[in-house]
Amino acid sequence: MEYAFNLFNGRAGDGITMAVERFLKSDANGAKISKKTAPPVVVCIGSDLAIGDALGPVCGSMLKYKTQGLNLFLYGTLSAPITAKEIRHLRGFLKETHKNSPVIAIDAAVGESGDVGLIKIIDKPLQPGAGANKKLGSIGDLSIMGIVAEKSVKTYALFNSTRLNLVYSMSEIIADALSTWFWNEKDRVSPQKSSV
Repeated sequence: MEYAFNLFNGRAGDGITMAVERFLKSDANGAKISKKTAPPVVVCIGSDLAIGDALGPVCGSMLKYKTQGLNLFLYGTLSAPITAKEIRHLRGFLKETHKNSPVIAIDAAVGESGDVGLIKIIDKPLQPGAGANKKLGSIGDLSIMGIVAEKSVKTYALFNSTRLNLVYSMSEIIADALSTWFWNEKDRVSPQKSSV
């Protein structure tokens, strides 16, 4: 199943939060979907060397700030990016270290010209580098992709000419949505005791 939200849709963040909830928690009938019971891990993939590829690390840095105080594992920020080349090693690390955690993978992507500005959430592993015809393997249980450029033979050049505002805005929507979900999940797991 796939959900897509336009960057300019004022309710995109709410849609992303609900999609993550649906994929990680329960279906419309309340049946448990994910067999993994530990808290989710977030992997933000990309590089700060090309603006179009920086969606993951920018989102990771925003999430790091917005989720302070939560018990959360987050990999890939502007200060410590996880590039597509490192996926093979990271996949083994996650399997060993976080075997019972669902993995949310975030990355920039290319698509059709009309798809630029869409944020897609898919309940399948992410395929980093697929837009550039690279076969680097897959990662994650849930994929969040921001379509930042049109797919073409010059994908790398398009990544370098992508507007920072587009990448920043999409990263902010994704980070806000995920941090909302994580904070809501924390409140559900350990509700505040009311004082009498």
